[in-house]
Amino acid sequence: MDLKIFDRMESEVRGYVRSFPVIFAKARGSELFDEAGRAYIDFFSGAGTLNYGHNNTVLRERAVDYLGSDGVVHGLDMATSAKKYFLQAMDRLILKPRNLEYTLQFTGPTGTNAVEAALKLARQVKGRQNVISFTRGFHGVSMGSLAATANQKFRRAAGVSLGNISFMPFDGYFGPDVNTMAYLERLLDDPGSGLDHPAAVIVETVQGEGGVNVASQRWLRELEQLCRRHDMLLIVDDIQVGCGRTGHFFSFETAGISPDIVTLSKSLSGFGLPMSLVLLKPELDVWQPGAHSGTFRGNNLAFVTAAQALETYWCDTALSESVAAKERLVRDWLENLAHSCRGAGLSVRGRGLIQGLVTPVGDDLANRIARRAFELGVVIETSGACDEVLKVLPALTIPREQLERGLEVIERSTTEVLAAAGKQPRVVHVAGGRS
Repeated sequence: MDLKIFDRMESEVRGYVRSFPVIFAKARGSELFDEAGRAYIDFFSGAGTLNYGHNNTVLRERAVDYLGSDGVVHGLDMATSAKKYFLQAMDRLILKPRNLEYTLQFTGPTGTNAVEAALKLARQVKGRQNVISFTRGFHGVSMGSLAATANQKFRRAAGVSLGNISFMPFDGYFGPDVNTMAYLERLLDDPGSGLDHPAAVIVETVQGEGGVNVASQRWLRELEQLCRRHDMLLIVDDIQVGCGRTGHFFSFETAGISPDIVTLSKSLSGFGLPMSLVLLKPELDVWQPGAHSGTFRGNNLAFVTAAQALETYWCDTALSESVAAKERLVRDWLENLAHSCRGAGLSVRGRGLIQGLVTPVGDDLANRIARRAFELGVVIETSGACDEVLKVLPALTIPREQLERGLEVIERSTTEVLAAAGKQPRVVHVAGGRS
């Protein structure tokens, strides 16, 4: 593949082309095709943007029909038929069935725009500046969201100091025997702790970029209770693990909590089109008209595909049930692999169809496995502060046969890399699959 034009003209900031050094020309379902016609199974899904796969036929047809009818594509925040269509679908299929009452704010087109708006609004509502974020959290790389992002790799690029955020330990940060919520509660209760009274807490229920760290349902409920007792807003960043990634539309549903603010993006449009959204409880809507703006907060084509995705996949429980079945398959497969490769220090964690194969820090095993998997035809990335987690993130709609073929590649890549590292894996194959 000739990548010289990218090397010559594109900034050094480019990232994923270094991990996947081919020129992709086509995509369909859970497969990407390079210019030579080679197919790759996609376990990356646009970093969680393509929950329904590439060029989903139903969504594509709806988008093409809309464009062919001269539908409004750019509309700022004007009222349009496309926006009405999305609002009606969101209310009927998502909010009312879950007894949720939220006002919708359309922000700029990316996830960080939604986070910026959420933080800004929380500070206005409470009249306080400080916000609590968590270790290994990722919320974006514009200045406000970057301040709430823990990873030094991103923070060092800011060029200025990042403040008004207090980082607290996420669930399990000190291991399973340390109650990090009790730690946070102690700091909030103690007027001598030095912790400025926060306006809000922002949290991911599953930290994708941070290494597929999963908050327990109990921890999330205790966090909500703490927010209520200390007059703090609870912001759930559902940008990567919302829109069905954990099996439910919102990742916090199984915990039974009711966040004050929710941020959505990535797979919200369903088709890979830029779209972000802030859900806020109506009493928090203190914005003055035009106080938070943006040229591209009215991507009407995204409204159309987003509404169609809701009508196609969230009118019943079929998708959620399918995700649960695939979760069991992936989890069992990875746990069997980790158990079989005794002595390699592998483990597994995740929820729904975001699962991580955790490798020892410092060995660079996850990156090496990802590179070998790509050579064998699977696109997959790593995550975690030290890139120690191989992150399995397929489309929710991936056919079982493709999912199993991709997992076979992951297994082969892992055993080959471990063998090359002198760890001599001994894989025990289980007849009849790993489900």
